[in-house]
Amino acid sequence: MFDLQHTLSSLKNQADWVSLRHVAEKTTYRTIRDEKADRNSISFDQGVMIEVLVEGHFGFAGTSDLSPSGIQRAFAKAVSMAKSASAYKVHEFSLEHRPLAQGSYRSPVIKPLDSFSAKEITDIFIEATKAMKISDKILSRSATTMIVETSFHSISSSGSEVDQHFSIVSTDFSTTAGTGSETQTRSDSGGLARCLQVGAEVFDRASILERCQRIAEEALELVSADNCPDTTMDLLLAPDQMTLQVHESIGHPLEYDRILGDERNYAGWSFVKPDDFGKLQYGSPLMNVTFDPTIPDALASYAFDDSGHQATKEFLIQNGLLLKGLGGLESQSRLELPGVANFRSASWNRAPIDRMANINLEPGTSKLEDMISSVERGVFMMANKSWSIDDYRNKFQFGCEYAKLIENGKLTKTLKNPNYRGTTVKFWNSLKAVSENRETYGSPYCGKGEPNQVIRVGHTTPYCLFANVEVFGA
Repeated sequence: MFDLQHTLSSLKNQADWVSLRHVAEKTTYRTIRDEKADRNSISFDQGVMIEVLVEGHFGFAGTSDLSPSGIQRAFAKAVSMAKSASAYKVHEFSLEHRPLAQGSYRSPVIKPLDSFSAKEITDIFIEATKAMKISDKILSRSATTMIVETSFHSISSSGSEVDQHFSIVSTDFSTTAGTGSETQTRSDSGGLARCLQVGAEVFDRASILERCQRIAEEALELVSADNCPDTTMDLLLAPDQMTLQVHESIGHPLEYDRILGDERNYAGWSFVKPDDFGKLQYGSPLMNVTFDPTIPDALASYAFDDSGHQATKEFLIQNGLLLKGLGGLESQSRLELPGVANFRSASWNRAPIDRMANINLEPGTSKLEDMISSVERGVFMMANKSWSIDDYRNKFQFGCEYAKLIENGKLTKTLKNPNYRGTTVKFWNSLKAVSENRETYGSPYCGKGEPNQVIRVGHTTPYCLFANVEVFGA
């Protein structure tokens, strides 16, 4: 076991402030394709990020060499980088940006991950791919899981100590149907959107088989379905598509490092300006968006961010009005705006930056059946298939896997290749109904930063109805 306290004691007098963050992660992939094992891999990674404060600037260096000499080399590099950057710093940093933090966090787990053997999971997934073979038109079927066990343990020379353990499971069931030159793929919630902080309880055979049966039936429907019409009409989005809508058109544009311009070279800017906070009517009065890393099973729940800032639920948008952005203590200080505890790193070899965590659209008061019955002519879209949004997170275009036409308040025929487009503020101001129930999804693959770091984000979203949206087929 790597001794953080002993290592810290040998370094803490050599800089104004020192922090060590040890990260260990085990990742397991299992894939069954057409009743045959396709992938079965386990990887393990660990290392330490050393952070120092020298001459009013922070310096970072990560290492997987946990020997005394390896740690000393990384420490010297972090000090050197802090001193070099200090000569050109745009802001003076202090320990106010690294508050004293002491506490722990552990993912809620009903069944420990070792409750199911590799063989038991494989058997369930073989049965799942069999359940999708309901017709000769079903061309391929797959079942995949990613299981991640991660521990973050950080201590600092100012007395902070935070221990956080994460248990993450994502599952994806997918099938492709075809006839002639037409093929259509239907998945369980749009790829790896069903990704949560949970345990082995997600490997529930009955639930999995039921979902696989449904997506196979819907894949067959799509093969013979009409294209989504090219028109302007009401648009009802399911929670699995709202996940990406929230992520791309709310989460990313509200990140303070984008607004500051730090990310413009790679991940882009934002149409949001510092003066917009407290003034911009981002959406209709039905729009209420929160940052909430306290939701028990959501993918990006935690107790403290990587600066030591305690995570709490905060309103970003309330009654459609933009109130607060996604910025950790450093960005808050630079912009002189309030923010949230979202200064996060992907692993031991990345410095923390402003990231999304759980960005959620709060539930409304409408029942789904009433939302459908209120629509004279519209389309109900589910499960993301493709996305495109400009560098300012303003103009967007999204495609979904599956859709139903709504006519005179009823769901009628299935539509294939459904797409919609819009601009962020106009789109959210067209929000006219929000369901009272919502669902939690997540993505393990949100990329940002130079060097790139891929981090996990969660979204809890309801069904949402938008007025007069441009929709189109393939």
